[in-house]
Amino acid sequence: MPRVAAIFLPSWAIDRLRRAERRAPPEARAPAGLDAISAAMAAEHAKGCSVPRGGGWRPGARWARDKRQAHIDALPEHQRPPIRDLGRCDVAADHAFKRIKTDAWGHPQLPPGTGGGTASAPGGGGGAAPKVSLAAIPLHHASHGPPPRSGEDLSAPLVTALRTGNRQLVAGACPAAQALGITPGMALAKARAQVAGLDIRPADPEGDRADLERLAIALARRWTPTVAIEGEDTLFLDLSGVTHLHGGEARMTRRLVRMLARLGVTAQVAVADTAGAAWAATHVPAECNFGGWGEGNVLLCPPGEHPALLAQLPTEALRLDAKQIELLHRLGVNQIGQLLAMPRAPLVRRFGASIVLRLDQALGHLAEPLHPVVPPEPLAVTQRFAEPIASPEAIAHWLGELVPRLALALAQAGLGARRVELVADRIDGVPQRIAIGLARPNRDPAHLLRLLLRRIEQVAPGYGIDAMTLHLRRGERLGPEPVTERLDEEAAPDLAALVDTLATRIGERRMWRTRPVESDVPERSAARAPVLDPPERTAATLKTGDVRGLDRQAALHPWHPGWRKPARLLRRPERLDHVMAELPDQPPRRFTWRGQAHKVIRADGPERIFGEWWKRDAERHAVRDYFHVEDDAGHRYWLFRSGDGERPVTGDLSWYLHGVFG
Repeated sequence: MPRVAAIFLPSWAIDRLRRAERRAPPEARAPAGLDAISAAMAAEHAKGCSVPRGGGWRPGARWARDKRQAHIDALPEHQRPPIRDLGRCDVAADHAFKRIKTDAWGHPQLPPGTGGGTASAPGGGGGAAPKVSLAAIPLHHASHGPPPRSGEDLSAPLVTALRTGNRQLVAGACPAAQALGITPGMALAKARAQVAGLDIRPADPEGDRADLERLAIALARRWTPTVAIEGEDTLFLDLSGVTHLHGGEARMTRRLVRMLARLGVTAQVAVADTAGAAWAATHVPAECNFGGWGEGNVLLCPPGEHPALLAQLPTEALRLDAKQIELLHRLGVNQIGQLLAMPRAPLVRRFGASIVLRLDQALGHLAEPLHPVVPPEPLAVTQRFAEPIASPEAIAHWLGELVPRLALALAQAGLGARRVELVADRIDGVPQRIAIGLARPNRDPAHLLRLLLRRIEQVAPGYGIDAMTLHLRRGERLGPEPVTERLDEEAAPDLAALVDTLATRIGERRMWRTRPVESDVPERSAARAPVLDPPERTAATLKTGDVRGLDRQAALHPWHPGWRKPARLLRRPERLDHVMAELPDQPPRRFTWRGQAHKVIRADGPERIFGEWWKRDAERHAVRDYFHVEDDAGHRYWLFRSGDGERPVTGDLSWYLHGVFG
């Protein structure tokens, strides 16, 4: 019997933002000198009027509000004014996000009398319904989302905003924001007015979809070969024939939930005989009686019991249109069990064939095929031999057969190779590997073969090779390349082939290009870049009326052109011994480096460089004085003194050699 698991990710967009924040590097710590100013500002704000900024503005100072609130709390329950007369959105009698008792699904269980019904006041009928404070509202009661994770910042509810025409709508909301009444689709202006201090981020639907596809591919490679994407936050997994590999359905689903939790993703999983029943069980709150089938965020419907499961669920679980759901509610049809008891013909005439289609798919009367994601298969070409080969000529011959086949596979996939590896399987089980890298995507068979033939001597055939395989380890999309239109115009030289040839001989890590970095500290003013790395993009075109267009000066070069520096610096400045120099700004007369004494006959400097205090507190007062010196042997060095020679806080007056001129 087929079994399908539905994984519902209720806060997928919010979880992506949280994961990105955790992966981001920590912000630079504020300078110590600003701590006193920050403390003084905080004390001043604490004494001032406590009117909230942003949405949800309420007049009155804190002492006035507290006094009035104390007077209201002292009144009996039936004499307290309604919330709308208090001039604010809601009243929090306790911490809004404290943990409360939850059921098998992780949803909170409301105390008696605080439900969403119209229960009358104690002692008789007709009385007003009891008031529910914000503390009694479950954190995910508004949209049945998951409870908050430990470590989540609950002080600032997080939402994502998406612009639709001239309106900005709430695309996603964290559980804390949903508990305050903010739901997806709400106008952003209304959400700001309802909750003060709302943390608003731009929505990224394309990024959410791409990450969901990557998650589906990862599950298809690790858990089950059939994984389909349903909507924007749900995945279908076909568990037929794979659950025994993971310890059964219960253990497999629990491991899936724990794995996603480690990744920072909240998930609810349900397993049923049909995809429709599994989807319904994950997207509907645990208010119905599931017969003890649920445990934590996992629900396992026994085989053949999905009709009983569906009968107690609301009609929203059938994946119908909003208009159809609204019409069903108007007619008093709120549960799927009521639909099952109705004749099919009137339903089709009133609602169309889609409602009967969803019913049959959920019950299993009509097949609902899944459209699985297809993980990309790695490109590789293999040649096996009837008799082992061991000579270089035979290896070169078969390389000439394999490389064109790999180039053809690359052309069919529209890719260019950036890294190719040859794996030669010996008969003794010890593989021989040759890897080549390319500076630019390429699928020219002659060029690839030439690079591989240069490394044949690295193959030790031993007693013979019985199979050879070419693997594409890294590839990139290879698009059209510009060509020269005029016959009398010389095309720009292509250095990619030369770079590949040199990298094959001396190694990829020994070839790089230096790019300038805007920094005064010499060791930070240069960085390594690929040899054929494309140049940085020019500045974006400014709009009409932008004040930045008034700046007519040319952009400053990251390096100061007035002071020459060595082409290459030492990996670390090396300390000098026995330095004789006159303070505060005279160059050294003699110094000892690596045990050899040098006498200075010419010098130029100093060039004073201050530390970058905005990056590190230790560089707040650091000073370096650089000198160009030449010894009696004609060698020129670039050295510096730590400190300005006058204030001890700037350095300890030690000397270092930082570079050597050619």
